[in-house]
Amino acid sequence: MLRWARAWRVPRGVLGASSPRRLAVPVTFCSSRSSGQENADLRPLPLSYNLLDGDATLPAIVFLHGLFGSKTNFNSLAKAMVQRTGRRVLTVDARNHGDSPHSPDASYEAMSQDLQGLLPQLGLVPCVLVGHSMGGKTAMLLALQRPDVVERLVVVDISPVGTTPGSHIGAFIAAMKAVEIPEKVPHSQARKLADKQLSSVVKEAGIRQFLLTNLVEVGGRFSWRLNLDTLAQHLDKIMTFPQQREPYSGPTLFLLGGNSTYVQPSHHSEIRRLFPQAQIQTVPNAGHWVHSDKPQDFMDAVTSFLA
Repeated sequence: MLRWARAWRVPRGVLGASSPRRLAVPVTFCSSRSSGQENADLRPLPLSYNLLDGDATLPAIVFLHGLFGSKTNFNSLAKAMVQRTGRRVLTVDARNHGDSPHSPDASYEAMSQDLQGLLPQLGLVPCVLVGHSMGGKTAMLLALQRPDVVERLVVVDISPVGTTPGSHIGAFIAAMKAVEIPEKVPHSQARKLADKQLSSVVKEAGIRQFLLTNLVEVGGRFSWRLNLDTLAQHLDKIMTFPQQREPYSGPTLFLLGGNSTYVQPSHHSEIRRLFPQAQIQTVPNAGHWVHSDKPQDFMDAVTSFLA
């Protein structure tokens, strides 16, 4: 059940993705604002999602992926969670990721607004939000802004304190933008070509395999399905967290990787201020991708928190 989650394990502290300019996938831009007018109009975008059926009398579990990820990151875990809890489980592609529309606004306010539009539409309010990394920050902001929407909150290996990305992320982005693939080659060959071109910069095969999950074919051409330009432009903002004053008083679990450095002890005071009911739990021998490194421990922690 959980083999897929283990297969795409990514080493601790590494994120990255992008989109080759020459083979750009057509994208849908939000016409209500030009770049530079960010946050002027937070109209929700119609996000791509997958909803697994379950007991409608229980709050659904909603998984939010991290930066450069997609809803497919939680495929195996979502199915296992339905079997284990009987609840409905929703996986969602954030804007500028996966199959969701692209927008020049990559702010957490915009990503929160997207969910505020989607969750009531699907009849999933209130819900249990489970967010990893960027998805964890989106989940925290939504809980702080709209506590009525969030029955309880699980934040995976991230905190409401800004973090600084390593310089390697910019190098990964540049390498992916430079990838060139001839038209109308088989997908397996396209992956091999992209992998070879990335290998001079992205040294670890596991990281390259994770990035290559974003390689897609559109009309015989291969490209990356991420809105690279916007994500790269706003990377510094994505690594921060919007300042908030009012706390979220609902049950909250911060689930940390024992080998990860994303959440420092110095962050705990801000966690306690904004989330006074927070439990902080560490999964031994897990890196930043707790759900991939230790999927069974991850499931045990989440289901125990829901009990």
